[in-house]
Amino acid sequence: MISKHASFAAIMLLALAAAGCGSTSPTDYARSMPSQDPKWMSAECQQMRADAATYQSREKPASMALVALGPYGMGILAAAKDHQEKKRQEFVRDMHLACSSQPLPAHLQNLPDRRRPADQRNAT
Repeated sequence: MISKHASFAAIMLLALAAAGCGSTSPTDYARSMPSQDPKWMSAECQQMRADAATYQSREKPASMALVALGPYGMGILAAAKDHQEKKRQEFVRDMHLACSSQPLPAHLQNLPDRRRPADQRNAT
């Protein structure tokens, strides 16, 4: 019985590790953007780049104490990691829209638009 839970925990930890491998750091994405773009010096872009520089320090780490709850804790931990990754991708998408005239890359498409309604009207 104990080995069954231990193997499940090991599988979940490997899945969590693999899920974090494909993430895009907002700081790295900001560094990779071309500074020659006309939107680069806009006030909105400058604010997004400043926010990107401190993004990781504002993220709350998922607590490994949830592992102590067994399979339920592992599920909660996986959901928390997934939520953080979605928020990170949404931030990167918004930064791309604010700082680049280029179309969205494929990995940033089909994400919910979390900008304010007034910003959405200005974008169309």
